[in-house]
Amino acid sequence: MGTGLRAELSEEEKKRQFLKAREEIRTVPMTPSPEATPRPKPKPKPTVTPAPATPKPKPKPDPEATPKPKPKPEPESTPKPKPQPDPQPEPEATPRPHPFNRTPPGSPPVAPVPKPEPPAPPAPITIVKDGVEQQAGFQPAGGGGWFERWKYLSKPVRKQINAAPVLSRRWRYIVVHNSGTRQGNAKAFEYYHRNVRGMPNGMAYHFVIGNGHSSGDGEIEIGNRWHRQLQGGHVHSDNLNNMSLGICLVGDFNRDKPTERQIAACDELIRYLRDRVGKIDGRWAIVKPHRAINPPRWPTDCPGDKFPYRWIHGRFDQPET
Repeated sequence: MGTGLRAELSEEEKKRQFLKAREEIRTVPMTPSPEATPRPKPKPKPTVTPAPATPKPKPKPDPEATPKPKPKPEPESTPKPKPQPDPQPEPEATPRPHPFNRTPPGSPPVAPVPKPEPPAPPAPITIVKDGVEQQAGFQPAGGGGWFERWKYLSKPVRKQINAAPVLSRRWRYIVVHNSGTRQGNAKAFEYYHRNVRGMPNGMAYHFVIGNGHSSGDGEIEIGNRWHRQLQGGHVHSDNLNNMSLGICLVGDFNRDKPTERQIAACDELIRYLRDRVGKIDGRWAIVKPHRAINPPRWPTDCPGDKFPYRWIHGRFDQPET
């Protein structure tokens, strides 16, 4: 009995559980195969519930557009100013008065102040250097020397002498020197004076006359100081150097005499230079040996004891006028 009841209870319990399970069971859709699965239909868009319309704020009036309050009418007792006519422009012929020179009304117009005339050109300048007066103007080349036959003054030498811009009344003296050496030329003296004695303008003389050693006997050479019309460096005085031309004869005339060709060439050169530089106060340039013109404080025996001083004085000294 006990076994059969347990079996019946079990069947009833099974039924009860079956019914209970059937109630609780949920239908699960079967997943079809991908081939048989139709494309999903597009989901309908959810309907959006419109938000309640918020009333827009009323626009504020523009401050510029705000009408300004009308001005209060002026009292009747205040007269309104009458519109004045436009001022007429003044005629061009009538000059306007200066703001700082006002004239009372009704007075005659002030005449315009004339412009000052430009100053006259200055007079020619006279240059004074070391007490030597130098006037503007140049000495023209030429004169009596053109018709003379020159033996030592070759045509190229005369051309160079004439090409220099000689200032009128510049050269008052012609000074004769000896080099103190038995040989030499303008190139050697140029190097010595510029590099050894430190003279920035080079050779101290304006002209050199050779003696046949290192240059031709009676050969005339022209220095840089003549071409550029610079003062010499051959006399121990700046004042005399500024107005005297220097001619150097190559040689030591304490031991030897100058050659005949040197004297003849020096004679031609002095006469030509006198004509080239012109007269000053009716007198030709004064010719002096170095020792006769050097300041007494600086005595010298140049151009030497054997130099022919009688020749130079008899040939070029001028009578006093």
